[in-house]
Amino acid sequence: MQRIRVVTYNIHKCQGMDRRIQPTRIVEVLREIDADLIGLQEVLSLANGVGELDQARYISEHLEFEYHLGETRKHKGAAYGNVILSRFPITAVQQYDLSMKGLEKRGCLRADIKLKNAEVLHLFNVHLGTSYLERRYQARKLVETIVPTEAVTAGKRIVVGDFNEWTRGLTTRLMSAHLKSADIKLHLQRTRTYPGLLPLMHLDHIYYDDRLEVEKLYLHRSRRALIASDHLPLIADFAIPH
Repeated sequence: MQRIRVVTYNIHKCQGMDRRIQPTRIVEVLREIDADLIGLQEVLSLANGVGELDQARYISEHLEFEYHLGETRKHKGAAYGNVILSRFPITAVQQYDLSMKGLEKRGCLRADIKLKNAEVLHLFNVHLGTSYLERRYQARKLVETIVPTEAVTAGKRIVVGDFNEWTRGLTTRLMSAHLKSADIKLHLQRTRTYPGLLPLMHLDHIYYDDRLEVEKLYLHRSRRALIASDHLPLIADFAIPH
C-alpha cells in the first residue's frame, strides 16, 4: 500500500488578503502541508522573469519539485493558468482547452506521474468558469472526452481544482456520477470552504476513481495560509493499493 498527499490550491496570482503579491508565502504554506502532488490555479509566470515574477518556476525551485504550467491565456504579458508540481517524476503532460467563445479562456492540465511502485497516476488540474452554462459545457467535456480518454483509462485518476460552483449544481452531479468525490461534509463537518477567512461557498474539489481511497481530507488553516491567498489549500491523503 502506497500513500500520497494531494493538495489543490488557488493562489490568486500570489496576492494575499493584504493585497501584497508574495510568492514566498505560497512556498511557505506548501512547505507546511508537505504534499507529494500539488495542483495550483491562477498562477502568473513571466517567461525568463527574475525571481518571483515567474511564479511557477519560483515555487517549484524553492520546493525542489518538478513542475508544468498549463497556460490558458496571457495576463499583462505573462502566462496565466494552472500548474502541477510533483515530488515524483512526471512522464507526460497534456493541456486541454475548456474555453467557451466570448468568455475568459479556461483549461485543464493533465500530468502522468510515476509513483514509487512504478505505477502511473494521472492528475488533472482544472479551473472552471463562473457562468452556469459555461461550467455545464466544461463539466461535460471533462467527464465525456478528457478524463476517460484511452491514454489514461489504465491508470488511476485524480481530478482537482477550482470548479467555481457555489452550490451543488450540475457540474458537481456530473463529476460525482463518473468519479468519487472527496466529501468535505463527511471529513470536515462543514459544507463551505471559500473564502478562507469567512467561508460562504464550496469551490475547491477533489475527485478520484474508485481504485483509490481517501484516508483523510482537510483544509489547511494556518495563520500564514489565511493571509497568503483568498482560498485555503484543500488536502487529501490517499491510500493506493498495489
